[in-house]
Amino acid sequence: MSTVFESRTLTAEEYLRMPDDGRLTELVRGEIVEMNRPFTSYGYFCVRITFVLCQFVDEHGLGRVVCNDAGVVTQRDPDTVRGPDVAFYSYQRVPRGPLPNGYWPVTPELAIEVRSPDDRWKDVLHKVAEYLDANVLTVAVIDPVPQRVHLFSADRESTVLNADDLLTFPDILPGFEVKVSRLFE
Repeated sequence: MSTVFESRTLTAEEYLRMPDDGRLTELVRGEIVEMNRPFTSYGYFCVRITFVLCQFVDEHGLGRVVCNDAGVVTQRDPDTVRGPDVAFYSYQRVPRGPLPNGYWPVTPELAIEVRSPDDRWKDVLHKVAEYLDANVLTVAVIDPVPQRVHLFSADRESTVLNADDLLTFPDILPGFEVKVSRLFE
């Protein structure tokens, strides 16, 4: 659940320059939207997927993994800045070397959201659509309570993986695989 906090329309650049007042927010169509504070277990699941993904990406020299709601511009005019829980950028999208300042000029290939118990599926699916419209190739929604992962792509039907299934991203991270249940250990 989220609430609109600011009434004036902001650009992504204005939003980036705002001082951190401790609130969890995103910019949605130019308006600051306050997000609910996640449960502790939510942070644990974010760390699990980040750890597994980072190990693979680092071992294979494929790119960069970001987490902690690092901002991704998904729309311009009016601007929207979303904060995926975890995201992967290949070196093709963000080359090796110094990192760009501010919001990176491209979207990640992979965005991962961990669903909180109070997240409405309607809102989650809206965010998934925004990522896909912004050229994110795959969006994974990790749903801890039933221990499932929902995969979305612009070119394929959505897929639901259960605890005993293997999570893979063959078009983005060839060779990566992890049993879904490992994300919830």
